[in-house]
Amino acid sequence: MAQQSTETDWVSRYADEVIAEAERRAPGKPIVCASGLSPSGPIHLGNLREVMTPHLVADEIRRRGHSCVHIISWDDYDRYRKVPAGVPGIDESWAEHIGKPLTSVPAPAGSAYPNWAAHFKAAMEEALAELGVEYRGISQTEQYTSGAYREQILHAMRHRADIDAVLDRYRTKDKATGEPKKKQPQKQQKPVDEAELAAAEGSGAAGEDDGSSAGAEYFPYKPYCTACGKDLTQVTSYDDETTELAYTCTACGHAETVLLKEFDHGKLVWKVDWPMRWAYEGVVFEPSGVDHSSPGSSFVVGGQIVREVFGGAQPIGPMYAFVGISGMAKMSSSKGGVPTPGDALKIMEAPLLRWLYARRKPNQAFKIAFDQEIQRLYDEWDKLESKVADGSALPADAAAHSRAVRTAAGELPRTPHPLPYRTLASVVDITGGHDEQTLRILGELDPANPVTSLDETRPRLDRAEYWINTQVPADQRTIVREEPDTELLGSLDEQGRESLRLLLDGLDEHWSLDGLTTLVYGVPKIQAGLTPEAKPTPELKVAQRAFFALLYNLLVGRDTGPRLPTLLLAVGADRVRKLLGA
Repeated sequence: MAQQSTETDWVSRYADEVIAEAERRAPGKPIVCASGLSPSGPIHLGNLREVMTPHLVADEIRRRGHSCVHIISWDDYDRYRKVPAGVPGIDESWAEHIGKPLTSVPAPAGSAYPNWAAHFKAAMEEALAELGVEYRGISQTEQYTSGAYREQILHAMRHRADIDAVLDRYRTKDKATGEPKKKQPQKQQKPVDEAELAAAEGSGAAGEDDGSSAGAEYFPYKPYCTACGKDLTQVTSYDDETTELAYTCTACGHAETVLLKEFDHGKLVWKVDWPMRWAYEGVVFEPSGVDHSSPGSSFVVGGQIVREVFGGAQPIGPMYAFVGISGMAKMSSSKGGVPTPGDALKIMEAPLLRWLYARRKPNQAFKIAFDQEIQRLYDEWDKLESKVADGSALPADAAAHSRAVRTAAGELPRTPHPLPYRTLASVVDITGGHDEQTLRILGELDPANPVTSLDETRPRLDRAEYWINTQVPADQRTIVREEPDTELLGSLDEQGRESLRLLLDGLDEHWSLDGLTTLVYGVPKIQAGLTPEAKPTPELKVAQRAFFALLYNLLVGRDTGPRLPTLLLAVGADRVRKLLGA
């Protein structure tokens, strides 16, 4: 069974690889898994995959009794690139801060946080706590400004020619002239796949910032100007012996010479920074998005830089696919209205959201539902819960469920009495969130196991109520009629009147969710001369649809609505009798 689980469960498979690789590299030391997040704007559900992939692997390693740390590098010392759309509390005046570190940009107006990075980081930290993600956060602002990376920076500057040579393998234009490079044999220590080089020309990945040049010389370090705070600087000279570095700022014209061994107001460019950190932290596992994994991009180039310059090893790094939202294309946090983990957790319980990331391999894209599909998703989850409970779940499904509901540290909070999400949504839609009415209806759903307190149904009830109030358009909300539709009732033929009589006569006897389900489906069967247990024929299905449409029109004034058994319970027996003309 264990072997079957390893073969079918992607988390177990990566945990096997990571444990073996960690033992090879540094036996007995804590295993390091890593994520990197840039708080440049709202951190969205696509970014969450950057965290959940190593979290699930690190958690599996801990479950097996190994010491493992999951680090999240907050890339808060990155430059502020542009003013994102759709973020409350900001306007175009924030454009004046472009080029500054994210921790030096003011937070949106009204924020409780001291700067831009802290504002967006806080929302993600709150969501990760609810999701049960255990990690050690590392602020890159603190690392760089404290001098923690000083030796690594000096090392990179001493080996700038080696770094430049690695990067030049993927450049499609001549560094000095800007003209397309001539095809020449590459002078390099390690062979590079020609297919990768060809693909890099069209990938756009080689366009990621990889450093600056003064004439023919390359520098992998970018100072933030001490006058204006921006990174629109150009290194003009550097002395390896003294570490004397001269730069000019194209934004404000400031020029100065500093000793790099004492200067902590800049950072390595991204394609050098990332592999430097792999070596510094001893990272064994870190995934990357497809945009970082194409030929010539940072993960590919970083693998060569970490080996050839920093003497480290590239992590095991699966590529992960993007996450969509109900048909939305690739998410970008610079666009307004992109859902965040916090948004998802308002309509989903944490185990359900964890499950969406656990059940799909990293290279499989998937979508997260904020529309009606959320109801089907919860149905699928509840069905899995039942299968796990009775032992019929497939090994991979059972493993994904286990990773969703608990971590190595323990169980995640769950709803004590989980009722179907679609039922809860229908009830709060009809009651408008009125607690006493809601409790009455929920208490009548299953007389054998009645709900006695709304707390038993939380947090799922709260998630369903939030979804109804924020995601369902007003014209799709359910408004129960105040008075009977006498015109419609008066127009019914004998068969229509009989169908209502059969329903009303059976109300008391069938007053539960299961009972009313049997009743509303059974009335057309009885009228067709069949038993309530008879399997539906195509003709019977037509009759059932007509009967359902009649009930919906009499109760809510339209052809469709919430599931009829739930609707009848919510309306209440007395009011149902009144609206159906009893």
